[in-house]
Amino acid sequence: MPVESGSSAAARQAKQKRKSHSLSIRRTNSTEQERSGLQRDMLEGQDSKLPLSLRSNLLDLFSQIEREFENLYIENLELRREIETLNDRLAAEGQTFEGADLAKGALKTKASHSTSQLSQKLKTTYKASTSKIVSSFKATTSRAVCQLVKEYVGHRDGIWDLSVTRTQPVVLGTASADHSAMLWSIETGKCLLKYMGHQGSVNSIKFHPTEQMALTASGDQTAHIWRYMVQLPTPQPVADISQTPCEDDVDFSDKDEADVEVEGPNDCPSVRVATTTLRSHQGVVIAADWLVGGKQVVTASWDRAANLYDVETSELVHSLTGHDQELTHCCTHPTQRLVVTSSRDTTFRLWDFRDPSIHSVNVFQGHTDTVTSAVFTVGDNVVSGSDDRTVKVWDLKNMRSPIATIRTDSAVNRISVSVNQKIIALPHDNRQVRLFDMSGVRLARLPRSNRQGHRRMVCCSAWCEDNTSCNLFTCGFDRQAIGWNINIPALLQEK
Repeated sequence: MPVESGSSAAARQAKQKRKSHSLSIRRTNSTEQERSGLQRDMLEGQDSKLPLSLRSNLLDLFSQIEREFENLYIENLELRREIETLNDRLAAEGQTFEGADLAKGALKTKASHSTSQLSQKLKTTYKASTSKIVSSFKATTSRAVCQLVKEYVGHRDGIWDLSVTRTQPVVLGTASADHSAMLWSIETGKCLLKYMGHQGSVNSIKFHPTEQMALTASGDQTAHIWRYMVQLPTPQPVADISQTPCEDDVDFSDKDEADVEVEGPNDCPSVRVATTTLRSHQGVVIAADWLVGGKQVVTASWDRAANLYDVETSELVHSLTGHDQELTHCCTHPTQRLVVTSSRDTTFRLWDFRDPSIHSVNVFQGHTDTVTSAVFTVGDNVVSGSDDRTVKVWDLKNMRSPIATIRTDSAVNRISVSVNQKIIALPHDNRQVRLFDMSGVRLARLPRSNRQGHRRMVCCSAWCEDNTSCNLFTCGFDRQAIGWNINIPALLQEK
């Protein structure tokens, strides 16, 4: 009697299963009418606000959906049985797969192959696009040379603000959260004088345009005017530091270095009494500046107002109100009686005091977050920076829209603009400092690694136009100020 082979028996068994399934499908179709009639009878007995015709249509639609799902389910079962049959036949023939059946192995191989192809394609595309971006950046920054010249260390807390004197001798001033302001020798990095008159954080420092006087604003709700007399020490030879092209060098470590307790200068003379104390604010005085001529000063406070004072009498001349939230900065025009104030209400305001009888104000809503600073340039421009990670350049003659917009990857703090070179220095929350021209073209990024640069948020920048070894200063919450030598070729500035 002949015996069937394993493969023919498996095929006959699969054929019988398919036949039985087709009969079950027919039986299912033959009973659909009885089922739908039963369901309609049930619907008539149920309470519902829907009309009977609409309920009947819904029932027909759901019945069709149910039939489709039944068919899919039966086909799925049939395919699974066919796969099992094929696996049994392969096993009988001695072809086994370790850890997976044929279908799974084939699908896995195909998926891994397609995934690897897609991954390789994405890598190639990403590499090509980023190479273009990096090369475009290098084309504009390869000729800009930045050199870290001097570090000014001595404060016991973060430094909020810094400024350079406009008269001889040229010194650097810093304002710190340690309740003090310091004057430094730019060339030697030595502390020349320490002001100790405030009872709170010193948030701002500005120097008189013609006299040896400083204006500081503090968290103790006051602004102080104090005189200083300093003598510059003999310059020491500067260590040879190789010049570093201002390209996007990669940080060697993103980890913050441990704070180092630095003892303050013991031999630094101090001043503890202010010549003039300005008291009118009901909140933190966050910034202050001298009006042109130095006979009046303006202060900005968290009480949402800016005040204009007379220096000689210490009297309040005008209270500039209108901002909806705390002020963050104020700045005066170098040659005209103009003041710009910045606020957390996402606006900055331009106050005009050129006509004594009229004090006009213009409100500018160019940002979507806190305006951290707005400064005048020598020309008819205002540059504003914001926590919305943008810096905008405005024309005073037409302030309806910015003439240039700079987009960055981090919030921007107190910016400054070089008078001679017309370069904007942007200090960031992410410890970086970037340089742009007035048209919004990026010129450089100051070097920052685990060996040099700021280790915390960079709070402020200030340019020095005198012939000193440093022409840009930055300060941050890492308790230090840094002096930089920035060399931007004339050809690059013209662009």
